[in-house]
Amino acid sequence: MKTATADPATAGRPPRAGLLTRMKRSYDRHWYAWAMVLPVVLVIGVLIAYPLGRGVYLSFTDANELNVAKQLGATEIPATYQFVGFDNYWRVLSGADGEFYPKLAWTVVWTVSCVFFHYTIGLGLALLLNRKLKGRSLYRVLLILPWAVPAFVATYIWRMMYNSESGIFNALLGQLGFAPVDWLGDTFMQKVAVIGVNVWLGVPFMMVAVLGGLQSISSEQYEAAEMDGANAWQRFRHVTLPGLRPVSATVILLGTIWTFNMFPIIYLMLGEANALHSEILVTYAYRLAFGSVRDYAGAATYGILILSMLLVFAVFYRRMLNRQEAAR
Repeated sequence: MKTATADPATAGRPPRAGLLTRMKRSYDRHWYAWAMVLPVVLVIGVLIAYPLGRGVYLSFTDANELNVAKQLGATEIPATYQFVGFDNYWRVLSGADGEFYPKLAWTVVWTVSCVFFHYTIGLGLALLLNRKLKGRSLYRVLLILPWAVPAFVATYIWRMMYNSESGIFNALLGQLGFAPVDWLGDTFMQKVAVIGVNVWLGVPFMMVAVLGGLQSISSEQYEAAEMDGANAWQRFRHVTLPGLRPVSATVILLGTIWTFNMFPIIYLMLGEANALHSEILVTYAYRLAFGSVRDYAGAATYGILILSMLLVFAVFYRRMLNRQEAAR
C-alpha cells in the first residue's frame, strides 16, 4: 500500500500567505492607489454606508418620536425603543397599514409613464438634431436648458403656471372657452401635472444620451441598408434601434431608478398636505419620518423596501438584456 509523500516541488515552501499579508503586500506595492481611494471610501462610508446601516437597524425596531433618545435642556432622555424583528415588514407587506400597495401602484404608473415619455420624446428630438439642420447648435442649447435648471426652481415655476386662479394654463383654457381646471387640487389632475413637469425635466438627458448613441452608429451601415432597398422605417428598425441598444439599456435603467425616487417634484409641487393621494413611496416615507407622525421605524422600513425593489429590478433587467444579447 502506497503512502502519501510530500511533493518535492513544494517541499520546504512556506505556507500560502493569508489575507492580511496579501493586503499588506498590496499596500506596500500600491500605497499611492490606496491613498487616492481612501477619501472616496470615507465619504461613501459617512454618506451612504452608515445611514443605510442605521436605516436597516431602525427597520427592525419600533422607533418613533416618543421613544428615541432626546435631550430636553440639560436632561438627556435615553432611547426606549425595542427590537421587534420583522414586524414592520410584515405590517407593510401584508397590507395592514393600508398605504403600501396603493402607493406602490401609483409609483409604478408614475415611473413607467415618465420613463416612456422621456425616452420616446428624447429619441424623437435626438433623431431630429442628428440631421443637418440650420441652427442645430442653437436648438441643442435650448433643448438642454430644462436639464440645467435646478429641480426645485423648475418646480416652483411650473407650480405658478398650474395655479388655478392666475396660472397660464387656465388663462389659455379661458381664452378657448373652457372652464378652469384645478390642476393642483384634483387628485387625477395632480398626477397629470407632476408627470408633465417630470417629463419636461427628464427629456433633455435622454435626448443628449441618445444623440451620442446615434452619432456612434457608422454611416456605412445606413448606406449598406439603403443599397439593399431598405426604406426609412426599415433602416430605423434594423440599424438605428439595434445600434442604440447599449445606450438605451443604460439610460432606461438610470431613468427608472431616478424617477422611482423622484422626491422634489411631487413634494414641492403638491405640498405635504395636498399630496396625500398622489404620493409615491419615497414621499410617503419622508412624511412618516418628518411629518406629524414621526414613525422612524416605518420610514426606515419603506426605505429598505424601496432599495430592495430597485436592486431586484436592476438585477433582473440586466439579466434580461444579457439573455437577449446571447440569443442574437
